[in-house]
Amino acid sequence: MSMENKLYYQDAYIKSFTAKLVRQGADESGRNYAVLTQTAFYPTGGGQPFDTGSLNGVKVVDVEEIDGEIRHYIKAPLDEGMPIEGEIDWNRRFDHMQQHAGQHILSAVFEELYGYKTVSFHLGKDTLTIDLVTENLSVQEAGRVEELANQVILENRHIITKWVDEDELKQYKLRKALSVSDNIRLVIIPEFDYNGCGGTHPNSTAQVGHLKILGWERQKKVIRVEFVCGQRVLNKLGQKHEILKELSVLLNAPEQDMVSAVNRLLGQKKISEKSFEEMKDQLLKYEAAELAAASQGEIISHLYQGRSIQELQKLARLLTALAEDKVIILVAENEDKLQFVFARGKDAPGNLKELSAHALSMIDGKGGGSDQLVQGGGSLIPGDEFIREICKNIQ
Repeated sequence: MSMENKLYYQDAYIKSFTAKLVRQGADESGRNYAVLTQTAFYPTGGGQPFDTGSLNGVKVVDVEEIDGEIRHYIKAPLDEGMPIEGEIDWNRRFDHMQQHAGQHILSAVFEELYGYKTVSFHLGKDTLTIDLVTENLSVQEAGRVEELANQVILENRHIITKWVDEDELKQYKLRKALSVSDNIRLVIIPEFDYNGCGGTHPNSTAQVGHLKILGWERQKKVIRVEFVCGQRVLNKLGQKHEILKELSVLLNAPEQDMVSAVNRLLGQKKISEKSFEEMKDQLLKYEAAELAAASQGEIISHLYQGRSIQELQKLARLLTALAEDKVIILVAENEDKLQFVFARGKDAPGNLKELSAHALSMIDGKGGGSDQLVQGGGSLIPGDEFIREICKNIQ
């Protein structure tokens, strides 16, 4: 399709248009698509997502440029021989225009202030990211960049798109090398930013609205910066405000006191958890004493339902101190697996590693440990049968 028939390049503000149907078909996965004589639908490319909307009332769910033609993927085939009335989802398009222009401004400021070049850009559903060639970014640097970017937005500078050839390119100081050598389209903010770009942009920086950096993280040898522009800033503010209102009620504290309220709760939680663990340990001591007192012979064994391997280990260690001449066999049926802990007091005979190897072969399991305590787990079999076989093996 020629550049003249890509209406989004003629005027990014075109919301509706008429065209003729060139052909329609289905791709390899069976998705219906239509090709038109001209279109205002922007196809995925250059970091910018596709437009959505409708053709004669039929929803357009994806747009791609394949082999020089723009395919409009539609929910159902169009009626043949009818003129096509196209309507793009303007809210989505303008959002993409705001975000894309905001990215140009942010990348230009990062490079102008600190020399941090942008090597990749992603325009997501909720936020955007750029990858900067630097290994560190300070809070002070990000704050200064955000301030200058918003100043450029408020100055209502013109955003100009221009088609140039390779000779004309020499007049402009581009921020990055071009990926094409013909049909070169520049997006220009005079005396500030010159970029080769095929995306859609507003006519002025003021229409970007606002820009807010949300955070950043190290990604290999680059810093990935997350941010939002335009209406997305207000959306984020609204979401966060609603969350803070709910938290204010739950914490019984105004917004400015929430941090201290949460810190108090976390401190109380740590105290509660410590007390709970102490109580659990005390209960395990009582449980171990009862098992030791009730035991007869050279083996103490017990079957549990839904008991963690960590608790079995603690219980086994307590039992070996109370019954130094006995072998301890503790088994738990936990959902779809059988787990065990074997231990022996210092005066008890036997080889726990051999016993463990036999036990693991019964349940096709894995385990390990020392000569004093072993643990393992595997396929679920009846725990009482497992214990009988192990006891028989010891005796």
